[in-house]
Amino acid sequence: MSSTGTTVPATLPGLDVSHHQGSVNWHVVAEAGVSFAFAKATDGDTFVDPQFDSNWIGMKNSGIARGAYHFFRPTRPVDAQVDNFVRTVGEIGDGDLPPVLDTEEAPTPHGDSWEDIPGDERVPMVINWLQSIEAKLGRKPIIYTRRGFVSLELPNATPLGSYLVWIAHYTTKPSPAFPDIWSNWSFWQYSEAGKVDGIAGPVDLDRFNGSATDLEKLIRTGNG
Repeated sequence: MSSTGTTVPATLPGLDVSHHQGSVNWHVVAEAGVSFAFAKATDGDTFVDPQFDSNWIGMKNSGIARGAYHFFRPTRPVDAQVDNFVRTVGEIGDGDLPPVLDTEEAPTPHGDSWEDIPGDERVPMVINWLQSIEAKLGRKPIIYTRRGFVSLELPNATPLGSYLVWIAHYTTKPSPAFPDIWSNWSFWQYSEAGKVDGIAGPVDLDRFNGSATDLEKLIRTGNG
């Protein structure tokens, strides 16, 4: 309860990493109170994060609820991107978070590759990846995105509202802004400059919108 007597929603602390964080001491991260973490697995149809295997094993061995994410490249074949993720992760087991599709700007030397895709083809491509991953790994994925990207780059995004959302919004406010196709957020990336024991340099910080019991339900069933 807050000092005003209103109920403060339960949240749990987490973070997300890629090879940019280098080698992570996951046991120290766990001792710092981190409840969950996501690690980058793949990017597009060929790139595999060189730290993924180490992070994937380290998260599990430290008792942190673990998740894996894929960075979506709209100009690369969707089926090949699905295969890249599935081949790299292997399986999403009982006790793992659902797989995540990172859906945001995809920069190129000359701009953003989303601009090369007709507007009415963008959301169907995203759904294709999500449905294909669910069919192959048996878990309904989570979408990582931010409000501005959805409003500017994803016309007719309503079908994405049936998936849990991990929203990026760097703010000190008590909750993030998110697209109105969702009734609530499940994960919130609220900082890109966090400091956590066990990780050298800055790291993205996240919150889970729920209690430890809620997180346990998600990693056991894949449903929030």
